[in-house]
Amino acid sequence: MTSTNDIRSAFLEFFGERDHRILPSASLVPQNDPTLLFTNAGMVPFKNVFTGQETRPYSRATTAQKVVRAGGKHNDLDNVGYTARHHTFFEMMGNFSFGDYFKEQAIEYAWTLLTKGFGLKQEKLLATIYAEDEDAAALWRKIAGLPDERIIRIPTSDNFWRMGDTGPCGPCSEIFYDHGDSVPGGPPGSPDEDGDRFVEIWNLVFMQFFEDPPGTRTPLPRPSIDTGMGLERFAAIMQGKRDNYDTDTLRALIEASAEAVHQDPDGRFRASHRVVADHLRSTAFLIADGVLPAKDGRGYVLRRIMRRAMRHLHMMGAADPVFYKLLPALVQQMGGAYPELVSHQALIAETIRDEEERFASMLERGMALLTDETARLGEGQALPGDVAFRLYDTFGFPLDLTQDALREQHRTVDVAGFETAMAEQRARARAAWVGSGDTAQETIWFDARDRFGPTEFLGYTMEKSDAETRLVASGNETLDSAGPGTKVAVLLNQTPFYGESGGQVGDTGVIVAPGLRVEIDDTQKRNGDLLVHYGRVVEGTLRPGLPVTAIVDHDRRQSIRGHHSATHLLHEAMRRTLGTHVMQKGSLNAPERLRFDVSQPRPVTLEELQAIEAEVNARIRENSEVMTRSMSPERAVEEGAMALFGEKYGDEVRVVSMGRSDSDDRKAFSIELCGGTHVGRTGEIGLFRIVSESGVSAGVRRIEAVAGPAAERRALETEERLEEIARLLKVSVADAPARIASLLDERRTLATQVADLQRKLASHDAAANQDVINGVALTVGDLDDTPPNQLKTIADDVIRAYGDTHPDGIAVLVSGAGGKGSVVIALTPALARRLSAVDLVRKASALMGGKGGGGRPEMAQAGGPEPAAEAVFGMVREELAALPAA
Repeated sequence: MTSTNDIRSAFLEFFGERDHRILPSASLVPQNDPTLLFTNAGMVPFKNVFTGQETRPYSRATTAQKVVRAGGKHNDLDNVGYTARHHTFFEMMGNFSFGDYFKEQAIEYAWTLLTKGFGLKQEKLLATIYAEDEDAAALWRKIAGLPDERIIRIPTSDNFWRMGDTGPCGPCSEIFYDHGDSVPGGPPGSPDEDGDRFVEIWNLVFMQFFEDPPGTRTPLPRPSIDTGMGLERFAAIMQGKRDNYDTDTLRALIEASAEAVHQDPDGRFRASHRVVADHLRSTAFLIADGVLPAKDGRGYVLRRIMRRAMRHLHMMGAADPVFYKLLPALVQQMGGAYPELVSHQALIAETIRDEEERFASMLERGMALLTDETARLGEGQALPGDVAFRLYDTFGFPLDLTQDALREQHRTVDVAGFETAMAEQRARARAAWVGSGDTAQETIWFDARDRFGPTEFLGYTMEKSDAETRLVASGNETLDSAGPGTKVAVLLNQTPFYGESGGQVGDTGVIVAPGLRVEIDDTQKRNGDLLVHYGRVVEGTLRPGLPVTAIVDHDRRQSIRGHHSATHLLHEAMRRTLGTHVMQKGSLNAPERLRFDVSQPRPVTLEELQAIEAEVNARIRENSEVMTRSMSPERAVEEGAMALFGEKYGDEVRVVSMGRSDSDDRKAFSIELCGGTHVGRTGEIGLFRIVSESGVSAGVRRIEAVAGPAAERRALETEERLEEIARLLKVSVADAPARIASLLDERRTLATQVADLQRKLASHDAAANQDVINGVALTVGDLDDTPPNQLKTIADDVIRAYGDTHPDGIAVLVSGAGGKGSVVIALTPALARRLSAVDLVRKASALMGGKGGGGRPEMAQAGGPEPAAEAVFGMVREELAALPAA
C-alpha cells in the first residue's frame, strides 16, 4: 500500500524534477489576506504573486500546504466525522506557474503524474471543463486522448474560479476518479453527482483574465496556473478506499483514540473517533503555528475544535484528560513532513492538557444542564435559544457544540432565540456601561466593539500583516474618509501593533496601501480588546473597508521587547539576591530604557546591584528559548508563575518562561504571567546595564536600566568620557582613577591652606577696624566674599584677642559672598551678661531684608538678601551707645 507520506513526497519530487521550487507549507495564519481566518487553500500564500503585488525569485513552485476550514465562508466543522470527505484540517498539494507555463503543460503534468507516476488506469479518469473553454477541451483530447463523453462541460461558476469580485480569474478543469458502477452516483453535472462513484481528485485553475468591477474581463498579460489536489482524498484512491478516514494516517489516529478510551474504532462511536482524529490534527497544527485557545478570533475557533473533540472523548467514557495523549501518534505519522510538530510537541501537549482540564468541570456541569433541559422537551422539540445561550455564557459551550451534542437525539437548537438572548445581553452591557475620559470618544469604541468584535492581535509572531480597515475616527467623530494631514484613530480587523498595557508602550509604524500612507505614532487598547492606532494620514485617502498593510517599526519593537524580557530576568534576579519579598509595583518598557519599581524596604547596595546585573547578563548569555504558553491562572501559579502588578487576568493567561532552570521544582529561571511581546531567545536581549537605583515612596525602590543597543550606547558613551578624562589628565585610562584620587588629596590640602590664609587675613582686616564705645571694645569687619561658614571662626579669634585688655568686647562681621548678606555677632562673656547677640543679629537681619536669626547670647548668626554692612555697623554702634554703664 502506498502511504500518505509517500504520496506527498512523490508529488513534490515530480514537480521538483520539472524546475518547480519545492516550498515548505506556509503558516495556517494567513499573512497576506486580512479577510481569511485561516489558510484555506493551497494558493493563499501566493495570492499577492498572482495579483502582481509581489515578485518571487522563481516562476514555478510546488507545495503540500496545511489547510484549515473551520470558520467563516469555508466551514466544514459540523460535517466532520459524519461524512467520508469532510475535514477541518487537510493537506492541499499543488503546483503553480507564475506567468510561466499555461494550460497545455498543466494538463500534461497532471495526466503524466496520475497515469505514469501514480499508475492510475486511464479509463478510470475523466475531466470537467468550463463549458466555454474550447482550449481545455482540445488539450484533453490531444494529451490524454479523452473522448468527448469523458470531457464534461460545466456551464456554471463551479468551473470558473474567481479570487474575488475583482482580480485574476479563469476557467477550471477538474479531474475525477470513477470508482465503478458498483458504487452509487452519477458523473459531475448529472442529477446523481452527489453520490460516491465519481470523486474529484485534482482541480486545475487557469488564471486567464482580470475581472473589473463592472464584470468586464481582460486577458492577463502573463496567464498563470494554480492547482489543488486534496492529499487525504487522493490517498483514499491510492489505498483502495472510498473513505478518507480509512487511509493510513487518519486510521492510525482513529485507533489511537479507540485505544485511549477502550472503545471499538468501528463500533457505535465510529463518528466520534473520526471527530477526534480530525480535530487532533487541526489543534496541533494551529498551536504549532502560534494560535492559542482564546475567547475570540482564531483562538476561539481553535477552542471550539478542541472542546468538540474533548466532548466526544468524554461521551466515549474518558473521565480524565486523554486528548493530549494522542499527540505522539500524530507526531509519528506527520512529524517527518512537518518538523514544527516535533519542535513544538511539548507546547502543544501542555496547551491541550490545560484546556482539557479546564473544560472538564464545565463540560460535566453543562451536560448536566443540557440533560435536565432536554428531559423537559417533547420528542423532536428544539432546545430553547435561551438555554443554549446559558450554556454558552455560563459553561463556555459554543452554539455548534450544543448542536453537535443534540445531534444524537435528532434535536436542533432555536438559533433565533439564541441570537435574541445574545442581543439582550449586549443591551444590558450597554445600559450598565459607564464611560471614562471623553465619554463621546469612548462611546465610539464601545459601539465598535459591539459591531466588529475584538481586534485580532498578530504581533506575537509577526510585525507585518495585511488587514482591513474597520473604522476611521478623528476626535469624537467617525469618518467616511480621511485625507492628508488628518489626525486619525484607526481600527483594523487584525494587527501586529501592540496596544499599550502591562507597562509596555504601544507600537509605532505605518499603515499603507497603494497610494496611501498613514504614520502611526501610538497604539492603545480601547474597551478591553480593541487595538486602536493613532496617527496621521500622510498620503492618499483612508476609508473604512479598505485593504491595507500594517507594518510595525521593527527596530523600535525589537528594543521594546528586549527591555521587556530583561525586566522579567531582572525581577527574578532581584528576588534571588534580595529576597522573595521583592514584588513588582510598576514598570515601563520603552525602546530606550526600562523602569522597574519593586517592594524593597531599604536602598539596594552597590554590591547587590552588581550581583543582580551579573545574574541577568549570565541568563542572557545562556541564549535559552523564551517559551510562551496559555493556561489557567491557577495552573500558572501552581507552576511558579508570578502575576504582574496592574494586570487583570481572565480564564486564561499567557505564561512567559525564560532562562534555564536550576532547580527540580521549577521549569525555568523566570516564569511570569505576561501579555507583552518578548524576544525569541534570551541572547537577543544583548547587554544589560543598571543605570540607577532610587527611592520612589516608603518601601518602594526604582531600578532604571538599559538593554541591547541602548546599553551598548551607554557603555560607549561611558568609555568615551573615560578616555577624555584620561587625555585631560595625561595618563592612561587604567591610571586615571589613581591620578584623580591624588588630585583630590592635593585639592583638599590646598583648600585647607587657603581657608586658613583667608581666616588670618580676615582676622587682620577686622582687627584693623576697632573702636571703643561706652566702654565696650567694638571690632567690625566687612569681609566681602569670605564664606559665611568661616565667620564664626574669625569672630572667635577676635574675641580671644581681647583677652584681659577688653573684658567687654564685641565683634560684628558681615559677608557678601554669593551676593547675599550674612552676619555673625560675638560677645565676650562679661558683655553677654548685659547684651544678647541673638537680639542684635535679628535686628541686623531686618536691615539686610531678612527675617530671624539665632544662636547663643555669646554668638549668633543671621542673613538676608542684601549685605548692608554699614547699616548693621551703625545699628550696633547705636545699641552700644545706649547701653547702661556696667
